[in-house]
Amino acid sequence: MNNHELPEVEFQRFWRRLQQIGLNAYEARSYMVLVGHPRFKALELAARSHVPRQKIYEVLDSLVEKGFAQVVQEKTKLFSAVEPDLAIPSYVARRQQLLEQELTDQARLAGGLVEDLMAAYSEGQGGRGTLDYLRIVSEPGQTAAQYQRMLSDVSDEYLEFSRPPYAVDPLDEQLVKQARVRGVNCRLLLEAGSLDEPHRQRLSEYRSAGVDIREVPSLPMKLALFDCRRGMLALLDPVITKPTWTAVVFEHPGMGEAMHGLFEQYWRKAGPHS
Repeated sequence: MNNHELPEVEFQRFWRRLQQIGLNAYEARSYMVLVGHPRFKALELAARSHVPRQKIYEVLDSLVEKGFAQVVQEKTKLFSAVEPDLAIPSYVARRQQLLEQELTDQARLAGGLVEDLMAAYSEGQGGRGTLDYLRIVSEPGQTAAQYQRMLSDVSDEYLEFSRPPYAVDPLDEQLVKQARVRGVNCRLLLEAGSLDEPHRQRLSEYRSAGVDIREVPSLPMKLALFDCRRGMLALLDPVITKPTWTAVVFEHPGMGEAMHGLFEQYWRKAGPHS
């Protein structure tokens, strides 16, 4: 029987890489042996690939189902490898489709779950704790959701210190324009050095919509303030090596008033945006 045995180092490298794309250890070993030989009986393959005899039929059925092996029917059932340039791309494409469908199903289920759990959460949070008006959020997705929720609810005034990196970029946020349509007073104070050309082009859109924009050389923090009573501020962690922002979400008139004063102080220092 013609065969091609890979050196052990190469065999181990390919074996690990096949597992990284989704085959289990037995499947990966069996496929690697099949790749180096024209065809095998099941029990012969078990011996060559060091797969337990009682497991080899399960492993081969799985390889056939995943498109890595095919059955050659002669006097007895034989198995051979499907060419890697067919097997691997097709397998990855099928996995991608399955994962996309799974994510779609999870998103649909999550929508209903949020509604149901929010009802239970509202009942369970009837008594407020001593620090319910402050909450720390470090996950960017949650920070973005909080920002968007408050921006959707603002009724009178929206102020922001804007500097990168952004959980939500206010210059890409349609909710700002929608707030202006509702008559909300919107003012953005930007760090001058953070603006690239696409951002500068969008500034004229915002000014046309009635958003006031000014620039300063630097800002001490990221801040979004809504109706002078709720908002979020984000501070750069000065300790860890990789810079990350931690946001504090607040709903407190005193904190809102203090942040409003800070904003006005920097706003007065900045000239009108040209």
